[in-house]
Parts: sequence; structure tokens; C-alpha cells
Amino acid sequence: MDRHSPQPDDSEQEFVSARARRRQTLRRAYFPADETGRAALFTHLARRAYPSYELFLFSLVAGAILGVGYSINSLALIFFGILVAPVLTPWIGLSLAAIAGSFRLFIQTLAALVLSAALIFLSGLLAGFATRAFGPLTTNEALTFSRLWWPSFVTLAIGAILFTISFVRSETLPYLPSALISSVLLTPLCASGFGLGSGVIDSGLWPQGLLVFIIHFAWATFFTIITLFLLRFYPITFSGILLTGITLVVILLPVISLTGFSQWIGTQTGLSAPSSTPTPQATATLALAPTAALPQTPTATVFIGVPTRHASHTPRPTQTASAVSTQTATSTITAEPTPIIAQIRAAEGGGAFIREKPGGKVIATLSNGATVTIVPNDFKDVNGTVWVHVFANVNDVRVDGWMIQGVLVTATPIPNWQATPKASSTP
Repeated sequence: MDRHSPQPDDSEQEFVSARARRRQTLRRAYFPADETGRAALFTHLARRAYPSYELFLFSLVAGAILGVGYSINSLALIFFGILVAPVLTPWIGLSLAAIAGSFRLFIQTLAALVLSAALIFLSGLLAGFATRAFGPLTTNEALTFSRLWWPSFVTLAIGAILFTISFVRSETLPYLPSALISSVLLTPLCASGFGLGSGVIDSGLWPQGLLVFIIHFAWATFFTIITLFLLRFYPITFSGILLTGITLVVILLPVISLTGFSQWIGTQTGLSAPSSTPTPQATATLALAPTAALPQTPTATVFIGVPTRHASHTPRPTQTASAVSTQTATSTITAEPTPIIAQIRAAEGGGAFIREKPGGKVIATLSNGATVTIVPNDFKDVNGTVWVHVFANVNDVRVDGWMIQGVLVTATPIPNWQATPKASSTP
């Protein structure tokens, strides 16, 4: 009996191996060749990707947690909101519907994604409104997540590829790749709503965060469709080819236009001239060039702010002496120091605050690259931190306040840039 017992075990093992090989062959043939098999596979994947109520419920909860995290500037709460975010299976359904040419599924999944995004944006908006009663805000984390970073594009590309492959090959939901995508896709959307609701003037969150979300969504959708192509999901009908082509064109437009990639391509190919970037420096040099302003009319010299000593020491004939004397009479209006243009270059947070007094209430938030006007010789040293008196034009409104000196970079060297003894003795 013992000698005959291995024979059924070997046959059973061969049967199991043959069945495993068949399963492996079926898994490799993701896109069947016959029409019936393609329709069955598409129906199965579309059923799994169809939006459910969990998408909207978890979007609302994740948006609320992200909004609270932005309110108290807590990175831990922001990560918790990312983990609570829903699994973005309708996003795969959107790409599958485009390839298959199913306009109905395409509209349904797109409407579900837009509604879930609106819930996250609304949660951030309500969180921003709630923070108005708590005074100044520190929005370093919100500013960080509402900016374009090259690591974010790499993370989105990897997350989209892994998420698509995991969804097609496995019956389980790909939670980890979805969380990887949510960390880059949903955070700027909630930050944009938070910036709009907080009411901070020119906070750099709205509408920049919304534009970043649109760019990220288009970038990730592009890699999802490319991954489906590599998995042999091709559009074989006219409607599929048409809808896929329209989708690719629509998602590539914001990536090319909003990121400045089209201008870079035009510059490299010689089709367009490179744009002059240092516009703030040109404004500063006009204010600090008295020699170029001397041959101009008296009105121009008063506007540029030429010191009166040049007008008094320049020798002129007696016929123009009266004109010079009249100039000195009118130039007494410009006796105050000439303002200096500076640019914000904060090392952290992507911007800086303008406060009504040193260490006081925040009245405006400006992002890196924005320009302010410095009032010369008006410094205050408070607890070892030098504050500079500045004013800026924010949304066509003049904002006058104080900023930390370390976040400002001037176009040209300025004498007495450090705080004077008189200013340092200010309590």
C-alpha cells in the first residue's frame, strides 16, 4: 500500500500545477483577444471602480482632518488626514471608461471625483473660516503643500503606476498606492480652500493650491492611461480612440501651460524670446540712478527721488538759476528717505508675514518672489530679531507693517542695512 501511495499524490500535484499555470496564463492575458472576453473583463473592472458612498464619506472626513491640521500647523494631523482619504478607484474607472469609449461611465466617475474634490475643498474652507477668531495664523505647512515641487511629480508618477497595476492584477484594494497619491493630490486642494476661508490677504494658498491640484490630477491621469496601455488595454473602437485622445489633450494642456513648460520649450527651440525675469530689480535701479535722471525734466527728477544736494551743487547759468531755485522749492517734498525695493526670500514656509507691529498681528502673507518697499532707517531690534518697516500693494490695497529682516533680499547693497543703535534701543 505504501508503494502505491505516491502515485495519486504526484498526479494531484501535476493537476494543481496545471491549474496554476492556467491561472498564470489568464493573469498575463489582461486584455482578451475576443470581444466577449474584453466585455467581461471591462464589466468586472468597471464594477470594482464604480464610485460608492464611501468615496464621499471619507473625502469629507479626510478634508476635515486636513483642515484642522492646517489650522494648527500640525504635520502629524495632515498625515493622518492622508491615511483617512478614500481609495481613489473611480480614478481608474475614469481612465478605463476613456479607453473603452464608455461615455456614461466616464461622466459618472468624473462627476464622482469632482464631488469628492468639492467636499475636501469645502472642508478646508470651513476650517479656514473657523480660524478667523483665533488671530494670527502660521501657515507654513499649508504653503508647503500648495506649491509645485519636482519630488511631487515623481511621487505621483510612481503612485499612479503602482495603483493601476495593483488594481488590475489583484482583487484587493490598493490602499498604500492610493495613500501615496492622496499625499500629493488632495493636500493642495484642501490648502486652497483653507486659504480662501481664512481670509488672510494674499496668503499664497488661493488659488495657487487649486492650480497645483489641477496640474497634479492631470499628471497622474496621464501616467494611469499610459500604464493601462502597457497592460494591453487599448482603445479598439472609434469612440474609445476619440475619448482617449480628447482626454489626453485635456490633461496635457494644464501641465504644459500652467507649469511654464511651453515657454521653456519655445526658448530652447528659438521660437520665443526668453522673458526678462528680474523685473523687481529694474524697479529698484530706477530709484537708485540719479545720473540717468539729471538730463530729464524736473518732474522726472522729483519722481525718481534725486537728493537735493545734486541740484544745489550743479553749476548752471544765471538764466537757469531761477529754474533751479524753483526746483529746490518744490523738491522739499522729497526730503524723506527714498524707499527701497526688496524681494521676499524665506528659507522655510514659502513666504513671510507682514505684521501690524513687530511680533504683532498678521495683516498679510506674501509668498516668495513678491516685492515690498522698505522704509529706510526704520528698524527695530526686538529680542535679537531685527524688524523692518515695509509697505506693499496687496490686491490693490496698500498694506503697511513690519517684517523680519532675514526674509528680505534687496536688489542692490544698501548702506546701514543693519539696525542702527537708535533702532536697536527700541523696546
